[in-house]
Amino acid sequence: MTDNRQKKNGKKQNLEPEVPVWERVLIARAQERPTALDYIQRLCTQFIEIHGDRSFRDDPSVVAGFAVFDGRSVAVVGHQKGKSFKDRMTRNFGMPHPEGYRKALRIMRLAERFSMPVLTFVDTPGAYPGIEAEERGQVEAVARNIMEMFEIRVPILVFVVGEGGSGGALAIGVGDRVYMLENAVYSVISPEACAAILWDNAGRAPEAAERLRMTASHLFELGIIDGIIPEAPGGVQKDPSVTLSSMKSLISEQLEYLSSLPPDDLLRERHQKFQDMVAYRENNLPHLPPKLNLSS
Repeated sequence: MTDNRQKKNGKKQNLEPEVPVWERVLIARAQERPTALDYIQRLCTQFIEIHGDRSFRDDPSVVAGFAVFDGRSVAVVGHQKGKSFKDRMTRNFGMPHPEGYRKALRIMRLAERFSMPVLTFVDTPGAYPGIEAEERGQVEAVARNIMEMFEIRVPILVFVVGEGGSGGALAIGVGDRVYMLENAVYSVISPEACAAILWDNAGRAPEAAERLRMTASHLFELGIIDGIIPEAPGGVQKDPSVTLSSMKSLISEQLEYLSSLPPDDLLRERHQKFQDMVAYRENNLPHLPPKLNLSS
């Protein structure tokens, strides 16, 4: 049986020397950094964008559709932050409403129907937390995407290309392989929000970023991601060619391997991948307060 660790094309070598975590956060958020549409247009051809969730409206903070990668039909989904301030306002700074996630799931299910692999590009501060989003089922939409991505019977490759914020990222982030760009960050919460909760001081965000272990190197060591894609010094925006070349090779290799697996084996490995991230030992649990006696 082939050792899957060899197939994941692990951590890339010759990465930029160690950079402070907060500096990586700022690079990941840089306005000139390529967006999902940039990656789709540079990696694929014949992109056809699909709009709407067929229930409420189109959400421009998520782009989704079909394209051709190296002669192979694929589905593509990504968070879209935008470039100019006006565009970022239109795109809601890459923070999707529930209809954005429902659109993404609609495209992934269509991809499954027509046996197309799925490529996703993660770049969001998080799902939009507004009242109207909650009224339309934000939590349900995120949870449903996570649940259903475990059952989609075609290969899914995930690329964290900028910010990966909490469930808003994970809602398109369940895949057979998950890769991060060298200066991307991926965390359960933003450093500012973490600092505000822990110390009531968002100004301590750089300290929170260090403690969150949110960089690609941290997450590779923890087994959360499968590999790191190198960037040019100062960020992918300085010279995208280095990153794009690595991504093209990686996508070709992984689609060839994953597409050779029977669907049942593909799903079994996907489930196992995420189960292996959790280490549970009862004797290592922290001391907890005594359980309430509900019978009294």
